[in-house]
Amino acid sequence: MPSKNIFITGIGTGIGKTIVSAALVEKLKADYWKPVQSGDLDSSDTLKVKSLITNTTSVFHLESYRLSQPFSPHKSAAIDGVTIDRNKIILPETDNTLIIEGAGGLMVPLNDHFLIIDLIKQLNAEVILVSQNYLGSINHTLLSIDALKNRNIKIKGIIFNGVKDIYSKEFILGYSDVQSLGHIPQYTTMDKKAIIDAGGYIEL
Repeated sequence: MPSKNIFITGIGTGIGKTIVSAALVEKLKADYWKPVQSGDLDSSDTLKVKSLITNTTSVFHLESYRLSQPFSPHKSAAIDGVTIDRNKIILPETDNTLIIEGAGGLMVPLNDHFLIIDLIKQLNAEVILVSQNYLGSINHTLLSIDALKNRNIKIKGIIFNGVKDIYSKEFILGYSDVQSLGHIPQYTTMDKKAIIDAGGYIEL
C-alpha cells in the first residue's frame, strides 16, 4: 500500500521526475502537488501532469510559490523580489495519496538556508528517487541516497528512467540496498497512452 505522501525527487534536473509523477498519479489515482514552480508558468509541471491524466479522481493542488524565471528557486525568487518562506509551504488537505514533485535535485536551494531535502524532511514524506543512466549517474545516485539516509528520510525506492544500463543499475541497487520500483523505458512521445504504459513498469 503506497504511503500517503510520496515525494518525487531526482538525481539532477531533466531526469524524468514529471514523467514518473504523472505515471504515479494515473496509476494510483493520486493527487498531485508541485510546491515550487520555477519558470514556465504557462506550461508548468502541474499543467503538464494534468494534461496527461485520464482519471477523474486526482486533484491538482495549487503551488505554494510560482516563480517567473527558469532558474534555481532561490535565484528565481530573488529576481521576482520574494523570499521563499518554509512556513508558507503547507501540505494540501486531502484524504488521497499525494504525489509531491520537487524541483531539480535534493540540494537545490529554496532560500539561503533551506534546500529541497529540508523541505522533504519538513513534509515528512517518503521519497521515490528517479535515476537516469549517464556517465556520472552512479555517483549522483549514490550521493543522493547517502544524503537522504543521513537525514533519516525514508526511501521507498528508486525508479530508473530512460535507456537501460544493467551494470549501473545492479551496482546502485547492490551498493545502496535500496529497492528498485521499476524501469520506465525512453519514450519519444509523451502522451496519455505513454503515461498509462509507463505506470505498468512501476511496482508499488
